[in-house]
Amino acid sequence: MTGRSDTLHWGQISEAGVTLGMRTLFLVHRCLGRWPFRVLLTPVIAYFYLTRGIARRASLDYLRRMQGPTGWLVRHWRSFRHFLTFGEGILDQALAWSGALALNSVQIHGFESLRAHLAGGQGALLLVSHLGNMEVSRALARRKPDIRLTVLVHTKHAPKFNRLLATVNQESQADVIQVTEVTPGTAVMLSERIARGGLVVIAADRVPVSAEPRVVAVPFLGECAPFPVGPYVLAGLLKCPVYLLFCLRLVDGFHLFIEPFSETVHLPHVGREATLKKAAALFAARLEHYCRLAPLQWFNYYEFWAPPASQRLSGV
Repeated sequence: MTGRSDTLHWGQISEAGVTLGMRTLFLVHRCLGRWPFRVLLTPVIAYFYLTRGIARRASLDYLRRMQGPTGWLVRHWRSFRHFLTFGEGILDQALAWSGALALNSVQIHGFESLRAHLAGGQGALLLVSHLGNMEVSRALARRKPDIRLTVLVHTKHAPKFNRLLATVNQESQADVIQVTEVTPGTAVMLSERIARGGLVVIAADRVPVSAEPRVVAVPFLGECAPFPVGPYVLAGLLKCPVYLLFCLRLVDGFHLFIEPFSETVHLPHVGREATLKKAAALFAARLEHYCRLAPLQWFNYYEFWAPPASQRLSGV
């Protein structure tokens, strides 16, 4: 850990044009198809690759940890492909939310355990990441139409994204809710949704946007990195089963991987920090496993291993 004070938090990195960009990408694909879209995407990605130094350095650092040191040309070509994969992923997100992606063809692994639990009427907490295309998780709703997804995000773009969902698909089965911290009111609302059989989705690989985010340092790709404890605190409040959900685009299409994580998360007064750290370490280990299956599909374009000095790395 470097604790550099000049490191930008991911929330400070501009995401201008989110809804406009997604609409534009969707329109290009609809009018011209996938391959013309890729041709048009390449110079756009090249521009961003050259001008977004923070994202480029973060990509190079991540790929070095993932795939080892290589020559300058190979490193940058691999990183450029990382950016291109992200660009295509945005299109797939728009297609998934609009209903234009063939979600019935998504191969779902491990759904039996989750389906058996949902049959009892109670929902669950799903821990996800910025690996792959989580919007394809809507395939779960196709397999069980009464599922309602509540997606928690740490971004000011949540209201805009909800409007985008309504624009492209008025029958979307997901609500996107902006949260900076889980208040008692938020916990009650989420608990009610789980009691009605809904699924609450939260990313467990990104430090929340707040003055003093609560994180723990756990091993990830050979070095300790900060992972949030909020998802496990939330699980303790909701007192419901927790599952992991990863979605990768492999050579034969999308694969959705579901794994049981914990029947419940109990946070004792004594040993609370150790319990949170153990849970975060287990998640980080599974994230690393799936990253190695699709190295170019982890989309965290900021200095993941070098958090700002203001982030608390052990106190929880």
